[in-house]
Amino acid sequence: MNVTICTIGELLVEFLAKEANQGFSRPGEFWGPYPSGAPAIFADQVARLGFGSVLFSCVGNDAFGEMNIVRLARDGVNVNGISVLSKATTGSAFVSYRSQAQRDFIFNMPNSACGLLTADHIDETLLNSCNHFHIMGSSLFSFRMVDAMRKAIENVKSRGGTVSFDPNIRKEMLNIPEMSQAFEYILDYTDIFLPSDGELDYFGLNAGHHEQKLIDKLLRRGVGQVVVKRGVRGASYYSEKEEHHAAGYPVTVVDPTGAGDCFGATFVSLFLAGYAPQDALKWANASGSLAISQRGPMEGTSTIADIESFLRKQGILPTSSQLRTQG
Repeated sequence: MNVTICTIGELLVEFLAKEANQGFSRPGEFWGPYPSGAPAIFADQVARLGFGSVLFSCVGNDAFGEMNIVRLARDGVNVNGISVLSKATTGSAFVSYRSQAQRDFIFNMPNSACGLLTADHIDETLLNSCNHFHIMGSSLFSFRMVDAMRKAIENVKSRGGTVSFDPNIRKEMLNIPEMSQAFEYILDYTDIFLPSDGELDYFGLNAGHHEQKLIDKLLRRGVGQVVVKRGVRGASYYSEKEEHHAAGYPVTVVDPTGAGDCFGATFVSLFLAGYAPQDALKWANASGSLAISQRGPMEGTSTIADIESFLRKQGILPTSSQLRTQG
């Protein structure tokens, strides 16, 4: 199958606190700027795997915007869906680490260029080239973005395409009503749902219910595949007919930002290309492991050769035939 995946949402630069528990209330040193934004990381990973990748977003007419476009284009993303706005600045995020798993963010998105993205910025011809649409919950921070997301979903679905959804919930965004309202709409169209295990409770059962009950509820709702990300513990795949679990790989954590985006991009791309879900899980776990091994949200995206080399070093090889990347 020829795979071309489009996604939509925030495109920004990110600054990483150099010290643990550095916080934002006192002076400190930061690494950066790095190209970032969950949809941008996802799109970059799809492209580096050799599949068609289109990103719809907006940046300012500034050095940060230029840096993002140059980086994505270099890695093979179709950047024709990125609009450069002359009267807005490129979005930004500052990240402070409490631990390897806990992070605090300060975002400048709603008032930045990517926050001004509307449905009018979605070029129909470019959208028509895509047979799959991926959406991140972190992108649903304005009614404008929600309208653009609806346009993309309706277009792709009307042509027989598929949709994947990563809730990617940020605690800093839980008070945004647009996000929670949009989640229910998206789930009605979702073919592949990619929550972390910590996000499952958000989707509808009281505390204390078993995870499997919620997964069964999602499958009955019409979600075709549920892929649960479990961090260092690996990942799980559920459908009406199959269930698979894949262990994580022991690696040194340098920077966890972007690992889930790389995992999702790898699983979705390979699954759409026809790979067995258990193999797609293994490759996606490897992709996430490579991502956390590099500092910077987009610096750990990987090629097919990178992932295959990693799996060989782990003594794990996929059971499917060798990957055939898409031109």
